[in-house]
Amino acid sequence: MDRSVHDSLCAVKRVIESRKVVPGGGCVEAALSIYLENFATSLGSREQLAIAEFAHAMLVIPKTLVVNAAKDSTELVAKLRAFHNASQTIEAKKNFKWIGLDLENGKCRDNKDAGVLEPELSKVKSLKFATEAAITILRIDDMIKIYQPSKEDPNSYANAVKQGRL
Repeated sequence: MDRSVHDSLCAVKRVIESRKVVPGGGCVEAALSIYLENFATSLGSREQLAIAEFAHAMLVIPKTLVVNAAKDSTELVAKLRAFHNASQTIEAKKNFKWIGLDLENGKCRDNKDAGVLEPELSKVKSLKFATEAAITILRIDDMIKIYQPSKEDPNSYANAVKQGRL
């Protein structure tokens, strides 16, 4: 109980500090995923693959929310993506950008009107930390060098003959 009250007060504090909120329920992650996928298709280099995978990774949050609510994640996340794709490609459907998950009823809804909001500061920080963690892992992966043992065994018969040990 104390933890829930503390978390709520911290959320209110962040809203007061930043004075900005974003719709919750996976709305931001779905919109960012669609935007990045569309951006990735405009590139012609290997960066396209990295951006497309990052876009795919953005959907982990909505999928996790749906699974934790014991709903069908494939169906709901597909609907959510369809709404956000429409909001970014069809001018008449711009208001779909507020669509997020309604996990009580197992459908998508306008989370701005429903009052499901999150502090912008928290969302930006979590995205930055996740991105930095991924970059750090990639840098470490680049730094790791596989040790290749020499193909010659110093104790082999041929080496012993060459060195005059036999």
